[in-house]
Amino acid sequence: MRKRVLFIIAAALTLAASFATVHAANQSLPAVGQVAPTFTLPSQDGSQISLSSFHGKWVVLYFYPKDGTTGCTIEAHNFQRDLAQYQQKNAVILGVSEDTTGSHQQFCAKEGLTFRLLADTTHNVATAYGSLGNFAGIQVANRNTFLIDPTGKIAQVWTKVDPSVHSAQVLAAVPTAKTSAKPSMSVKPPSTENLSVKPPQ
Repeated sequence: MRKRVLFIIAAALTLAASFATVHAANQSLPAVGQVAPTFTLPSQDGSQISLSSFHGKWVVLYFYPKDGTTGCTIEAHNFQRDLAQYQQKNAVILGVSEDTTGSHQQFCAKEGLTFRLLADTTHNVATAYGSLGNFAGIQVANRNTFLIDPTGKIAQVWTKVDPSVHSAQVLAAVPTAKTSAKPSMSVKPPSTENLSVKPPQ
C-alpha cells in the first residue's frame, strides 16, 4: 500500500514537472540590470562550475523541474539543437534543477545532451534566483530562465516558459557576437628616393 502511494506521488510530480510551473512563495526574482547571484555547483561529470568563470560570455541560466520528464526533455532537446548557434553568439547554456549529478549524468547520456546541467541539491541557487517551488512537499525548480550579460548582470528574465519554443525565444534575445578584427597594417620599406649616398672617405 505504501509503495502504491509513493508511486502515485512520484507520478503526479512527474506530470506536474512536465507541464506546469510550480508556484514559489515569498521569493523574488533578480531584476533586469541587477548583478546575477554568483554560485558554484557540480555538473553532470562532477566538475565544479562557477558562474564567475563565464565572465565575458553571455550565459543562459535556465531552471527546470525534473530530469527525464516530458517538458524538461523537450526544453533540453531544443537547447541542444540550437547549441551551435549559441556558441556562435559567444553564449553558454547552463541548466539547473534540484536533481543529483547522477540523475543529470543519466539524463544527458540518454538524451545526448552536451551542455552543462548543474545539481542544486541544497536548493540555494534556485532560492537565490527566486525559482524554488514546492509540489506535494517536494522542492523542485520552477521553469524560469535568466539571460546574463558578459559583465555578469541580468539582461532578461523569462518565467513560466513554454518548453517547446523557449530556446528560440532566448536565442533571438542574445546579441550576435561582434568580431574585433584589427585592421591590417602594411609595412613599407624606407624610401630610397632623394637619398645621396656618399662614398666612404
